[in-house]
Amino acid sequence: MALGAVAGPALFALSWVVLGLVSPGYTLFGHRFTGYSPISQPVSGLGMGVTGPFMNAAFVVTGLMLIAGVAGVFRTFAGPGRLACVVLLGLSGVGQILCGIFTLEEMMPHTLGYLLAIGTPVIGFLVAGRYFRRMPGLRRFGTWLLVGSPLTLVLLVLFFLTFQPTADGAEQGVAGLVQRLGIVEVHAWFAAMGVLAFRRRV
Repeated sequence: MALGAVAGPALFALSWVVLGLVSPGYTLFGHRFTGYSPISQPVSGLGMGVTGPFMNAAFVVTGLMLIAGVAGVFRTFAGPGRLACVVLLGLSGVGQILCGIFTLEEMMPHTLGYLLAIGTPVIGFLVAGRYFRRMPGLRRFGTWLLVGSPLTLVLLVLFFLTFQPTADGAEQGVAGLVQRLGIVEVHAWFAAMGVLAFRRRV
């Protein structure tokens, strides 16, 4: 189960890279985007148009794999505070599922999903970092995970500072790139936890 925390992020990254290359564009709120730019446009743009069914499925499947992966990780590492780690980090997977169910046209629930997916790890990494620091041989990883918390917050804030919720805004700027940096950073920590748990059980 812990490897779900590795496979989920890998599937998601592969999905947005491949679909971003083949996307012919999409229509959102009556505006036609004739192309797709991973630099300026969010990953969720791939959840619209002909790539929509595939990207939205990737959101949901990745979310389920993250939830299973988190459960597997903290079944491997026993200790006080385990339930809090599972709940906080599992909410990131719930957020991804919401992003797959509600597209950009359902802006409010979709944004809630994004905040859960990327925002809750800000707290979750703090709690999990302290959890791992109490374990023999994992103190260094726990310390690095504590650093991941403010880094995630900075990337989240930076995304909202660069994101312009207008047609023109989605066709220029660097919001898409900043969002991808945040997603990769968050998913990398999940993958690292999955690898650690898998090695512990082998």
